[in-house]
Amino acid sequence: IERFPGRHYNVGIQECNMVGVAAGMAACGKIPFVNSFGMFTAGRAYDQIRNAVVYPGLNVKVVGFYSGLSNGEDGPTHQCVEDLALMRAVPNMVVMCPCDANEAALMTEAAAKHSGPCFIRMGRGPVETVTEFEGYKFEIGKGVVMRPGRDAAIIATGNMVATALKAAALLEAEGLDVRVIDMHTIKPIDRQLVLETARETGAIVTSEEHSIIGGLGGAVAEFLSENCPTPLVRHGVNDAFGRSGTANAVLEAYGLTPEVLCDKIREALAKKH
Repeated sequence: IERFPGRHYNVGIQECNMVGVAAGMAACGKIPFVNSFGMFTAGRAYDQIRNAVVYPGLNVKVVGFYSGLSNGEDGPTHQCVEDLALMRAVPNMVVMCPCDANEAALMTEAAAKHSGPCFIRMGRGPVETVTEFEGYKFEIGKGVVMRPGRDAAIIATGNMVATALKAAALLEAEGLDVRVIDMHTIKPIDRQLVLETARETGAIVTSEEHSIIGGLGGAVAEFLSENCPTPLVRHGVNDAFGRSGTANAVLEAYGLTPEVLCDKIREALAKKH
């Protein structure tokens, strides 16, 4: 590492060993990043992440690529829609999901500076850049207001942030003023921003390319139920495995589109009244 600092290590198709190697590096004072398919880091190597990295508090950063339905043709064995839930349940694990390349770069830098284990979830295909605007700032545990609004709010993560912005624009044509939040950190979630949003809008939809169980929707529902009961609708994968197909076709088949998200906002507004 000292002679060739720019090199990376390919351990082959053995994610469990990869995490163990990273734990050893972290125990020697390094800051290793490991990456593979989300299904094989969060899933296959769950035991090693839990017991070799997070339990002893080692400074390893785990990246799960190709997560969610947009993995497309690789199908349900490789489309991980449970990784946020799995990693969020591990004590003391920071869990993040960037919405575009700009945020991913800033998130990676922040993870390197953070002392402790982190999980970063990333998708497969190219995504629209939505965070390069004046005033945008990335900070672990602090969500970003992407669009103001008073009638309802969409709290989204990952590639669903761009989808949420499109849905809010469609609803604006109907006279609805919808706030959009980029909740890039699932754990620790921005409790203050969720609370303010609930009190100021009175109706929330969460949106994620992940199961509605245990991920962003679960985190927001758990917090609101104890602190500020608010009409809430979860938009995501409804307790199902994925299927093979092009990324866009699979996302559409599971309702992860601006149009369906608009329907979810209307559902939340109906509960509000």
